Amino acid sequence: MLKKKGLLVGAAVAVLSLVATTFTATSASAAGCDEYSKWKGTGTVKIFAGIRDPEASVMEKIFAEFTKCTGIKIAYEGTDQFETLLPVRVKGGNAPDLAIIPQPGLVSTMVATGKAVPISAATRANLSNYYNPAWASFTTINGRIYGAPFGASSKSLVWYSPAQFKKLGVSIPDTWKEMEAVAAKFEKAGANPWCAGIESGAATGWPATDWIEQMVLREQGPKKYNQWWQGKLKFSSPEILGAMNKVAAWLGTKSQVGDLKSVATRKFQDAGVPGLKNGTCGMLQQASFYSSMFPAGTTFGPAGDADAFYLPATNSKFGKPIMGGGEFPVAFSKKKEVGFVQDYLSSPVYGIERAKAGGWTSANTGIPLSSYSDPVLKVVAAQLQNKSGAIVFDASDLMPTAVNGAFWKEMTKFYAEGKSMKEVASSIDANW
Repeated sequence: MLKKKGLLVGAAVAVLSLVATTFTATSASAAGCDEYSKWKGTGTVKIFAGIRDPEASVMEKIFAEFTKCTGIKIAYEGTDQFETLLPVRVKGGNAPDLAIIPQPGLVSTMVATGKAVPISAATRANLSNYYNPAWASFTTINGRIYGAPFGASSKSLVWYSPAQFKKLGVSIPDTWKEMEAVAAKFEKAGANPWCAGIESGAATGWPATDWIEQMVLREQGPKKYNQWWQGKLKFSSPEILGAMNKVAAWLGTKSQVGDLKSVATRKFQDAGVPGLKNGTCGMLQQASFYSSMFPAGTTFGPAGDADAFYLPATNSKFGKPIMGGGEFPVAFSKKKEVGFVQDYLSSPVYGIERAKAGGWTSANTGIPLSSYSDPVLKVVAAQLQNKSGAIVFDASDLMPTAVNGAFWKEMTKFYAEGKSMKEVASSIDANW
């Protein structure tokens, strides 16, 4: 979302925002459609997701090309209450044909309803040919795979303003100690060293859960990280609570992020904009998809308006692991055209066009890096395309839905109500 946790904005069903568009075929024999030939068909495929504008509009333009070339219509519906509405619709017999789900934990919940359909052989072939094997494990349930990646992002990034770094005379840090020194420079200059905002409608709190996940991965390594989201290592264990307390010292004090209650109410989209540019805050720990939050015309890279660097390791024993996120189109129908669209969404055909449109990355190795014009996203895509490196998924998205929701809410209470990390950990553990 993005997780797209990142596209979940708004709180009440009463103000539910829906975007529904149906694309109509104009010519199934248009020039330039050769690569779509295996998906020719009829009918309409209904896709439901939490992806909204500005990304939804970009995606819809690309879907229009698919419709033009194949004859299959796509009716896309985006909402800011996706996690709430999808289970209701599935259980009520009103499931979409495809749901683009950003949390493997929610995929598992949907599979438990008996309504979800395993991916087709063609989609499995895409998964095998183009992705690091770790991605298949995120939606494998009882030996069957229910989703291949759609978009993907690296969450192990720190955004900054090259101009503000130059003004302070600091350079990109390679180590955690060096990053703390940069933060001290910003604090001495009267700025908050870190930008922070965790408000995100029904998913408020998720940016703070990402910070905990980054620290657990760096302090404890991939093995214990995986034991944690599997419920084998509790939040209140010394390993996890120790990492949570390190986050409290890093991004949980007034000297580092300013007023803590304001962090809970500031939209995550606004956390680094315009703070990074005007220097009121120095750095922002956020995913690669945050590039789409900057105003139109923003330039990226070491000589641009904004750039990003890898969040340094805290323990050299575990190298430089990446915490990724992504979405998985899950089918609730066995119709032929639904399988075609699911295959298309996991293929380089969709991915190349989406990468060219900007503000998006994928772990699909069939997408040439030259498709990414943004220098930051090109670096991120190269990291995600590594088929042998250590990549872990966003832990909260892998946890059961109830635990994930409690994680979001309790981290929000840390900022809004001043709960201690020990209290937060105990409350979350009660939901396993």
